Amino acid sequence: MDFLAFCRVQGILIDHLPLMGEWKRYPTEDHPRSRNGAVKYLGTHGFAQNHALSTEVSLWQSEEKYDIKKQESISKAVQDAERDKLKRQKEAADKAAFILKNSQFAQHQYLKDKGFPDEHGYVYVKEGIPLLVIPMRVNNSLVGVQLIDPDGNKKFLFGQRTSNAEFIFDNKGPHIFCEGYATALSIRMALKNLKRRYTIHVCFSAGNMLKVSDGMQGHIVADNDESKTGENTAKRIGLPFWISEVIGEDFNDFQRRIGLFRAGQSLTQSLKFG
Repeated sequence: MDFLAFCRVQGILIDHLPLMGEWKRYPTEDHPRSRNGAVKYLGTHGFAQNHALSTEVSLWQSEEKYDIKKQESISKAVQDAERDKLKRQKEAADKAAFILKNSQFAQHQYLKDKGFPDEHGYVYVKEGIPLLVIPMRVNNSLVGVQLIDPDGNKKFLFGQRTSNAEFIFDNKGPHIFCEGYATALSIRMALKNLKRRYTIHVCFSAGNMLKVSDGMQGHIVADNDESKTGENTAKRIGLPFWISEVIGEDFNDFQRRIGLFRAGQSLTQSLKFG
């Protein structure tokens, strides 16, 4: 399998080789309007990651005849890539801390558009554009942020750690795992309306839900992606899960379409809350 085919298998929309030795971002099948795919091509080997499906970088090696010098070169490249990854993660964590320190707690257009006109969040203004800032932590340590612009476009900081990273709404209740922040806000509102406790884990991607929920008891609220990524991930995790019957909907879409009370009833029935 050549490098382009290797990337496409992971859902990365790529049709030509990137410049040698540089990380390059590409759209993915499940998120064609975002650049959730990252690749780096080094000739005899390369790296690829679909951030929506995997929290780890995958290694590709050329199928050319075994050459010990090439294998030594690949081994060195892997070690160099690991050192480079850790360096970029540290730089991203420092940048995330700077962004949070220089953010204000305010309303944001994205929250209004998602049905939460009175909700406040961290807002960081960059080049005149207000960005909603969602802190991402691993074991309570800040590793990065998700930035959301007023049009709803989302991105992480370059090089930041996303594996096992989460944002938590903790109300000392059952664990609930979901992908997006707006989805979590709708879950929180629905359960508050029903006077139920919750601990909601925003995992930022279906692939990361596998990591965050590993070994834990709880419930999944899945996105109904056309690719079935959310549904397949929920089934793989094996916990009770909720999913909309409408393709393309997450729980926030569902709640805004049918109303808060009915959405809450659907949620608690699917998740088998006592």
